[in-house]
Amino acid sequence: MDIKAGPILSQINSPEDLKKISREDLHKVCDELRQYIIDVVSVHGGHFGASLGVVELSVALHYIYNTPYDQLVWDVGHQAYGHKILTGRRDSFPTNRKYKGLSGFLNAAKVSTILLV
Repeated sequence: MDIKAGPILSQINSPEDLKKISREDLHKVCDELRQYIIDVVSVHGGHFGASLGVVELSVALHYIYNTPYDQLVWDVGHQAYGHKILTGRRDSFPTNRKYKGLSGFLNAAKVSTILLV
């Protein structure tokens, strides 16, 4: 099953791309991000409650801060689903928690983003 991101989210491959979106349209990004997480997790599995709860926070942090220079630390890996999607891993997100796919957990060696969330 091929799951597509919404029209705005499909154009976001980095925080720099997100910053090109007007503030007035950020709610659309949040809606599309939330729907994409739901669509992927409903087919491929995962824990999405924590990520759905921080969709707006994820978008706001990447919109305001200079990530990855300004670093973020997430409490649990499944809070970071939106973060992963917004930082260039959208197309590989369906492999989340699968063998040789994206890790469902945070990898301290790969944390590019130390602001406590």
